[in-house]
Amino acid sequence: MSGAFSYVPASARTFGIKTNILYDATATVNLGAELRVAPRWSIDISGNLNAWNFNDGRRWKHWMAQPEVRYWLCDATAGHFLALHALGGKFNFGHLPFARDIVYDFGQLRDHRYQGWAVGAGLGYGYTWLLGRHWNLEAEIGVGWIRADYDVFECEGCGKKVGHGVKNMILPTKAALNLVYVF
Repeated sequence: MSGAFSYVPASARTFGIKTNILYDATATVNLGAELRVAPRWSIDISGNLNAWNFNDGRRWKHWMAQPEVRYWLCDATAGHFLALHALGGKFNFGHLPFARDIVYDFGQLRDHRYQGWAVGAGLGYGYTWLLGRHWNLEAEIGVGWIRADYDVFECEGCGKKVGHGVKNMILPTKAALNLVYVF
């Protein structure tokens, strides 16, 4: 078949760039890339940055990198896949009225600011739909271990340090709905 919408088999799709629509919805700038390295294997890396200040001293700043190895159940870059990923980054968040108990064991998010770093690893499952010659839609969910080392402050920028913590947590480590452009 030829023309603008001709089918390209998954085996011919070797490299793509992507954006996570879920991160886009939270004003987090993100970019990912995936490279097929064998008939059923690919490597993926994504990075994201949220550097914005909100009103009333609220913060949800972070950067993170997340490399991943994927095993495809049929053919790399199409259908079901299993993943092993790592993650690392820094964060600075607090004074978030909506986040009372939604972030695991950070119970003072309404009144304090947390600043530190985190590393982790997890397992994921995903599925990729071929939308057209150069476009894919990809969904993935992951769970794993995260270690966070952080300082606790009274307020957004001027407050004194009131604590330090280190936490090891089992949490969701990935949630993605990626729009992928395939070369």
